[in-house]
Amino acid sequence: MFRTLRDSVEVIQTNDPAATSVLNALVNYPGLHAIVLHRIHHWLYKKRLTFFARMGSQCARFFTGIEIHPGAEIGRRFFIDHGMGVVIGETTIIGDDVTLYQGVTLGGTGKETGKRHPTLGNGVVVGVNASVLGAIELGNNSKVGGGAVVVRDVPDDATVVGIPAKIVGEKAEKSEKQSPDCKLPKEILPDPLKDTIDQLLKRVEELESKIKV
Repeated sequence: MFRTLRDSVEVIQTNDPAATSVLNALVNYPGLHAIVLHRIHHWLYKKRLTFFARMGSQCARFFTGIEIHPGAEIGRRFFIDHGMGVVIGETTIIGDDVTLYQGVTLGGTGKETGKRHPTLGNGVVVGVNASVLGAIELGNNSKVGGGAVVVRDVPDDATVVGIPAKIVGEKAEKSEKQSPDCKLPKEILPDPLKDTIDQLLKRVEELESKIKV
């Protein structure tokens, strides 16, 4: 537990310049509080004390604004930035060095039984207000753009955006993947809707020029 707490504090200080001290990270980061409490609730859940585990998770939700089902499996150095509105479902599996921004939902579609929530590999980053739905897999070092809705598997090192999410970038450079900066790369997060409109406008201009001739 102490190693987990230490790792979580180090991740906060690495990724958030506002975390100016260990005390600041310990006291003022609800993401950290939610993660630490989840470790306790998950232990109770595995001991089949599901009522107390669920009750504890609901109390944590009330105080932090972050809902993590006690059945979710979460790896090391998990970082929730801000965190308000984050929801993590029961059968979710999260690898190491994963980052979620506020408003993220790791949920089900309401139609499955058994494993019905996503599995996130190591080094995954999920942007603000994104939804990852169903028993799908996000590969290692993959990134989900803000507001995206992901309903299909995402390969390693890929970046997805849009509704439904589509791949817009793959195979990030090794130096980028190993960087402690977990921010989403804006240079490979185009706006699919804008691109479509631009293509239509270009086609309209071409047709108008042919008509004038």
